[in-house]
Amino acid sequence: MAVKPSLSQSMDRAVERYSSLFKLPPYRRVIVFSAALCIGGSLLAVTALFPTIDGLINGMLLGSLAFLFNAVFDYVASSWVLKSDLVYDFRRTAALSLYCWFLWFFFIFIGVVAGVFFGWMWWVRLCLLGFSAVLLFRFVIFNSTSALSSGRVAVASLLQPMPCMVPFLILWSRIGYPLTLPMYFYIFFSVAMGLGTSYLFLSPLNRIGEKTLGIRSLTLFKAFLLNWVIGLNAPFEDLLEKLGEERDTEVSLVKFASSKTKTVIAIPSVHPGPFKNIGSSLLPSMLKAALEKQLDCVACIPHGMFGHEVDLASQAQTEKVISHTVDSALFDAVNAKAAPSVTMSNGTATACCQIFGDFALLSFTLAPNTTEDFPPELGQFVRQEAQKLGLRCCVLVNAHNSIREASDMQGVLSSLKDVAVECLRKAVSMKQLAFEVGAATLNPSEFSLEDGMGAGGITAVIVKVGEQKTAYITIDGNNMVSGLREKILSSLQSAGFDAGEVFTTDTHSVNALVLTERGYNPVGETIDHARLIEYVRQVAVVAMKNLELVKSACRSATICGVKVIGERQLETLCELIDRSLRKAKEIVIPIFAGSGLLLMLFLLFV
Repeated sequence: MAVKPSLSQSMDRAVERYSSLFKLPPYRRVIVFSAALCIGGSLLAVTALFPTIDGLINGMLLGSLAFLFNAVFDYVASSWVLKSDLVYDFRRTAALSLYCWFLWFFFIFIGVVAGVFFGWMWWVRLCLLGFSAVLLFRFVIFNSTSALSSGRVAVASLLQPMPCMVPFLILWSRIGYPLTLPMYFYIFFSVAMGLGTSYLFLSPLNRIGEKTLGIRSLTLFKAFLLNWVIGLNAPFEDLLEKLGEERDTEVSLVKFASSKTKTVIAIPSVHPGPFKNIGSSLLPSMLKAALEKQLDCVACIPHGMFGHEVDLASQAQTEKVISHTVDSALFDAVNAKAAPSVTMSNGTATACCQIFGDFALLSFTLAPNTTEDFPPELGQFVRQEAQKLGLRCCVLVNAHNSIREASDMQGVLSSLKDVAVECLRKAVSMKQLAFEVGAATLNPSEFSLEDGMGAGGITAVIVKVGEQKTAYITIDGNNMVSGLREKILSSLQSAGFDAGEVFTTDTHSVNALVLTERGYNPVGETIDHARLIEYVRQVAVVAMKNLELVKSACRSATICGVKVIGERQLETLCELIDRSLRKAKEIVIPIFAGSGLLLMLFLLFV
């Protein structure tokens, strides 16, 4: 248990770093901005130094040629040089050039100010320094993000700044500035400095990954970028497969059936992460669909007692878990009786327990406080207590249904254990009766992955024992905003349900899609609460209408040789981000400042 907060904190930091990424503007906007910056910026710069008709003409000529050369060579770069690169389409190539222009014109405008006071030769020198800065920027960006050969990366880096230098040379020639050999030598010196400086900056970052994981840091980053930009999971998963470790895992299955299977609750001991479509992130919705297809029933996949240390390494491993789970679900239901559900709270933790014959279904929440991943230690303890009470097995659910501030699981573990024992004892003492179950699923089309709703939608399983109706609601999302659970339960109570709990699957298919502080939207962050609650009521009512007498059964199956990322590797991956960023901060100023100083000294001879 002691190591879990460290892993959780590492994952949280990794998610926070994701929010520092950015999205590019649409292509039309990129072109408009580029034209405005090139033409408007050139007019402003030249006319500020040469406030004449010739200055106006020269400014328009410079801007028009710069924009034309930029557009043509961006097309050449994306169509030919970067054609086989999956990241750099025309829009992204053009957007990179736009950011380069922002950087270049920063130096140009400083040069204008210096030129007004000290002579326009300083404007020329600052223009050249801006050219060097753009070259260095492009060398760093392309080497960090492109999977192409070093030769193609070098050509792509040069293709915008080198041609766009031509309009400046034409202008300087028109206004009488001598295009001397030192100036041309400076341009080629800038290329060499860009190559060398980018290597000095990126090489130490790569070594961090090589020392910690045996993989260059930028190789990992490029694989992540391919997934973030175009959804390609194979490169990143190939690396995770190499880093992963094999272990045996279990899946707990609860079946309710009459003449045919009514509903199945499946809880694999696998965490649905780490993000988007990588590893087991899609497991809840994929497993739900597979079980429903095989058994012709309603399936729900709530979260269990495990964390990111059991993220699967690839979708291939996910398919393996799904295949074994579906095969393991072919068993008969034999328990004809169940006890009413019991909900107990000790002010910190809440447990909801229901006994079906010789097994228990028990869930935990810390709502309205943050309810994140629980340690396996809790599951082991509760199962031992259940056996002491004569139960054959105990299926455990982490409701995972409330998030606000960060929480310390170590501090609440004793409260969770206490409420579990109390709730189990109370539930076991309840009289068992014949029972009915109804189930239904709804997939609201208006809620997207970006909103925090996974493909599994909303599932309701209704259990009626005597006069008590208990609603178990499972939402395919990664947690819920604090307070929404209570609103849903209140609405269900007003609809005639006596007890219940709300679960989320903890799907990470919603992660790494939006640029927020968390990197995802919990259920209710952007989804309208009233609309969601209405959908929950609808699916619960539909499930209520198809109640029928059923029998139940519980089964635990072992899946051998499943490759997971592993706690040590996952924590190292997360810490690698922080270590690389810290290293980058340490070396960025001395390396870039030293390079800039050399370039500025050279400029004195231009």
